[in-house]
Amino acid sequence: MRNAAFKSMTLSLLASAALLAFAPSSFALTDGRNTPSSAEEQDTLEQNAFEGTTLPRPGLSLQSNDAAPADDGDDNVTKPDAAASDKPAADAPPAEIIRDLSTLPAPVKAMREKLVEAAASGDIGRLRPLIEGTPKPPQVMNNESDDPIDTLKNFSGDPDGQEILAIMLDLLATGAAHIDKGTPEEAYVWPYFTGKTLSSLTPPERVELLRIVTAGDLMGMEETGNYNFYRIGISPDGQLKFISGGD
Repeated sequence: MRNAAFKSMTLSLLASAALLAFAPSSFALTDGRNTPSSAEEQDTLEQNAFEGTTLPRPGLSLQSNDAAPADDGDDNVTKPDAAASDKPAADAPPAEIIRDLSTLPAPVKAMREKLVEAAASGDIGRLRPLIEGTPKPPQVMNNESDDPIDTLKNFSGDPDGQEILAIMLDLLATGAAHIDKGTPEEAYVWPYFTGKTLSSLTPPERVELLRIVTAGDLMGMEETGNYNFYRIGISPDGQLKFISGGD
């Protein structure tokens, strides 16, 4: 009886194994996403694999060869007016250098003479009516103080501001640079070096500049190529526009 029972169990196990071996593919451990559902899809996969074509991700469709390419933001693509927008600001006209101060507009010449007179007096307070008596108050050393005269004194090496007055006289003794002509920022600026690159200065002009700055200052300016010491600006209508320090 034991042998008969053992044989019966063995036959039962063999029958179960046979059923599993020939079971339908629906019992396989897969979700079917990578298994083609038809012969036509199988042919497509084989053709794509042969041609090296990458299948689209689920939810995306292949683009027709006739479709217009998408704009990928390539900077090499020419855009309207691109050339015009890339034009440098160097196209602006250079500053006009005025050495003959008698040719200045009458309002500008009159304000310059008043500034020279006030500076030569040694009393920095003489500048107050020239600064405060304008429709639009000028910029004085970035307006670091509510009182423009105190501001000038703070930038002077002495408590009375006489060093600043001496610098103003040196600046106003040179020619002027007429800058930003035809714009709201138009001005006649002293010294004229503000309208020139230092590399373009002639030997006599360099000597003239060295009357205002030291040789060490000039060497530092030459590293940037531009004058960056004190300057005075007067608007075309004769208003004091600014008294400013270096850049």
